[in-house]
Amino acid sequence: MRTFDFTPLHRATIGFDQIADLMDRALSADGTQPSYPPYNIEKTAADAYRISIAVAGFSETDLSVEVKEHALVVAAKKAEDDKERNFLHRGIATRAFERRFTLADHVRVVGASHQDGMLHIELQREIPEALKPRRIAISTGEVGQPKLNAKAVN
Repeated sequence: MRTFDFTPLHRATIGFDQIADLMDRALSADGTQPSYPPYNIEKTAADAYRISIAVAGFSETDLSVEVKEHALVVAAKKAEDDKERNFLHRGIATRAFERRFTLADHVRVVGASHQDGMLHIELQREIPEALKPRRIAISTGEVGQPKLNAKAVN
């Protein structure tokens, strides 16, 4: 696999280090991301998203959803209650897992629900008023010049 050196990007830009770090993490993953449990990410509205994770066999008490440092961390650990049971075949995976999703700036988790073996996590992007586009009024006439002090310096 190719490796990219982002050092020139760090030298030529200011404030984009998070993007370079994100690209570096994405390219260095090498497909080693775990595939369990399967999940979907869908856009439900212009600024709303839903992550759906298949968590068959887990109850609400077995699941944990946390937000830490711009990352959504979903974890599950099944209690050991199967000691009395004697399985001839065990095909339903209930192994512990931890799955991380990096959240963009201004994206927050607004809720989570567990239904029919699926964990649904609702996300909302909330752009602050200062970052929203705004219209600037255009006036007619001369643009005011800055006034100089009355005393001239010679």
